[in-house]
Amino acid sequence: MAAKTIPDNAAPYIRTAKAVGDVPQERRCLRCTTRFVSEGFGERICRRCKGLNAWRNAVSVTPGQSRRR
Repeated sequence: MAAKTIPDNAAPYIRTAKAVGDVPQERRCLRCTTRFVSEGFGERICRRCKGLNAWRNAVSVTPGQSRRR
């Protein structure tokens, strides 16, 4: 059986349901506790903290907090 392709303009428009509480609002960063505007309830770390090497490389902030053995 041959594979059928669907042209891009024929693809149906699909909307995903968004939770009622998932709205942009001002929240506190879980890392540095400063206030920032969050895109939704899944974003709890501010942009400044996400830009740090420790965040990007998943390096623990203080020694001894690693889960590796």
